[in-house]
Amino acid sequence: MKLYYQIKGEPTAGLTIIPYFESDKEIKYSGIPLSAKLFSGKKDTSYLLEKDKAFLLFVGLGKDPDYKTIKTAFRRVSAKQDAFFSDRANIVFSDNFSDERIEAAISGLVLGSYVLGHYKNDKKIHPLSKHDFSLTVFSERTVQPIVEKGIRIAAAQLEVFHLVDLPRNRITPEYLSDWAKKAGKKFGFTVDVLGLKESEDAGLHAFLSVSQGSENKPRFIIMDYNPPGAKDHIGLVGKAVTFDTGGLNIKVAGMIHMKCDMAGGAAVLGAMQLIADQSLPCRVTAVVPACENVIDGKSFVPSDVIQSYSGKSIEVTDTDAEGRLILADGLAYLIKNYKPQTVIDVATLTGSAVSTFGYECGALFTNNEQLSKKIQKAGFDIGERLWPLPLWDAYKTDIESELADVKNYSGKLVAGAISAAKFLEYFTENHPSWAHLDMAGVSFVDDEFAKTKHATAFGVHLLTNFIENL
Repeated sequence: MKLYYQIKGEPTAGLTIIPYFESDKEIKYSGIPLSAKLFSGKKDTSYLLEKDKAFLLFVGLGKDPDYKTIKTAFRRVSAKQDAFFSDRANIVFSDNFSDERIEAAISGLVLGSYVLGHYKNDKKIHPLSKHDFSLTVFSERTVQPIVEKGIRIAAAQLEVFHLVDLPRNRITPEYLSDWAKKAGKKFGFTVDVLGLKESEDAGLHAFLSVSQGSENKPRFIIMDYNPPGAKDHIGLVGKAVTFDTGGLNIKVAGMIHMKCDMAGGAAVLGAMQLIADQSLPCRVTAVVPACENVIDGKSFVPSDVIQSYSGKSIEVTDTDAEGRLILADGLAYLIKNYKPQTVIDVATLTGSAVSTFGYECGALFTNNEQLSKKIQKAGFDIGERLWPLPLWDAYKTDIESELADVKNYSGKLVAGAISAAKFLEYFTENHPSWAHLDMAGVSFVDDEFAKTKHATAFGVHLLTNFIENL
């Protein structure tokens, strides 16, 4: 896509997108007022007008829209009005558009170019995705840096859309590690990958236990972005179970969607791309344990006692509580070897989080009040909401084991997200600044942009925004 900027004048050809707020006193374009009966700027409304062989699309954003509202409105424009884009489009920003609103609009516009039908013979390619497509931005001030930032955000999220939406026979642990290596070379971060033998030598026993039934061998992906002069050091861990059958505790429903069980890992991969692409002045070390949880004669079974990287033994009471096992090794490895000041793990971890919050927000667990507030603000500012749940020691008994140091599942039908978080906490060595994000309900959803469940890239922008505003 080619970008152009213009301070004065008006578009004369192609589709012109003209956003308005409901609070705008007068809605007009080219000096011609638009009747409030036709268009008033109300949220989720639009009005299309043809003028001099060009199309004018007025987009209503409501009275005081937040970041997500604007982003969704512009995504809707490019996704549902693609027939009008042709080979060029224009967008007109008034003085009412702050930098944050422009960022949201551009990001949403680019995201709307995503087409889910990856394997269709007649797969559509959105005009915005073509290299020769021209987008001209009209504004009364210089907006080039913020427009380019919006495009970078969308580019990272589009990568995650692909990683999460593509099927299990394409997105394997090896595919994720290859993706990380290519991204590292392109954007400027180092990547080390531990294969099966290297993971065995490192002592990543819990991670390997989950993967031992699969023909697709595991990959323990380690990424490090370390710019000159970095003062802060953040650690990220993302669960990447590329397919989850539940193991011998096999899932009885919804298994078709379990290609999304690597969405936490994908979010961390996307965040590393975006953090490096924006040249943020912070060191970020990320670990993505990638494996499959499938059934074979070599699969781990309920009642097994396994070891972990931390040296602590784990009684396996449920093989479908596998994500916390690979995160346990990921957290322990990151903390021991890299010693980041703050550690955040993200995962599609429990149905309990979905039962609690539905599809509106993710669950946040941390005993660091300052960290909790910063992460929540980073999410709320860009429409990726989190809400805290407790980590009280009263829940510690849920993971106590008679046979081993700890067990991976309480066996109870209550407080599942909390007991999972308590399990992870056990492997953080009492790190003073650790947070766990359970994003099971917000990473793979039904919405207006597809006929089936699909990826949201939740976490990519949230993690980057958190680091950007340290």
